[in-house]
Amino acid sequence: MADSSKDDARKAQAPIKGRGAASLVPGRYAKSIAVGVDDGWGSVYEDLVDAPRPQTQVTQERARSVISRNDSPDIGFSQSLNPYRGCEHGCVYCFARPSHAYLDLSPGLDFETRLYAKTNAAERLRHELAKPGYVPSPIALGINTDAYQPIERRYRVTREVLEVLAECRHPVSLITKSALIERDLDLLGAMARERLVTVYFSVTTLDNHLAARMEPRATAPHGKLRAMRALSDAGVPVGVMVAPVVPMITDAEIEHILASAYEHGARAAGYVLLRLPHELKQVWREWLELHYPERAAHVMSLIRQMRGGKDYDSAFGTRMRGQGPFAQLIEQRFRKAHQRLGYGRLPPLDTSRFVAPRKPSPQGDLF
Repeated sequence: MADSSKDDARKAQAPIKGRGAASLVPGRYAKSIAVGVDDGWGSVYEDLVDAPRPQTQVTQERARSVISRNDSPDIGFSQSLNPYRGCEHGCVYCFARPSHAYLDLSPGLDFETRLYAKTNAAERLRHELAKPGYVPSPIALGINTDAYQPIERRYRVTREVLEVLAECRHPVSLITKSALIERDLDLLGAMARERLVTVYFSVTTLDNHLAARMEPRATAPHGKLRAMRALSDAGVPVGVMVAPVVPMITDAEIEHILASAYEHGARAAGYVLLRLPHELKQVWREWLELHYPERAAHVMSLIRQMRGGKDYDSAFGTRMRGQGPFAQLIEQRFRKAHQRLGYGRLPPLDTSRFVAPRKPSPQGDLF
């Protein structure tokens, strides 16, 4: 079968309710790729029409280390911790999808249905914080995949990690799309009083119908705003990330999102342009063709205009904001609304309070 036929055979025919991706887009390291072939007895997709919806599968993972470090010049943190791999929120635009290719899994449906929970994360974190040479700096929690995705209700890995950080008075920043974070207000409120925590909410759209298509299992927009208000009222410094900004899909909402977030307690704001690294290009194009076929070509044309003629440019300094006239217009609109509404910066986190955890002793605690 020719390559073009293979592409046609893998092409999704319809969205899957409750999921962002519509197919098992192959990972770039896949050793083999399954291709459907019509054998003359009916459509190759006939069996898929009435097939059950893909169920979420969770594998418990015993991590060897949990703190990741980076020195990227356009990322505002040097340490991060991700309690989960994959994310059930199913955000079709998620820049982390290609990371599932390292597991020989699809950045498409597998990313949101085949998940890994680092059930020993708190234990490993305690071990790493207790190392003699450890120098505290804020840990960004749940950056690659959401720390408060739906499976956190069952596995509580994020809660256990926060308990260790609170015990050690270690500063932490979070970004989430989930109102589940309200569950941990007891910890977050106490940490905020010691300048140990900040929280950003990622808001892509305030349109419930669009959100259900783009981020099907994330908290609905009004739920995010309600959680924002709850945290702010509890004294937790709250910000909003308008992310990602998608031309001709969500860019018209920039000012509305900023105004609504400010009304609900957000006092800092940022934005990120849609990023399409690796296999995410195919996941995104597939979604566009299924949901917005009449404007798909225009959307991709604008994206390429902001990415130097390509679907994506990973260069530091421009990968978050893009370049060119349309990118400049987005930046100007955001800046003017930011200034008009009175946004500033969240207070800096305090690293001076850190107390290293005690290593377990075979004799137990005598005092």
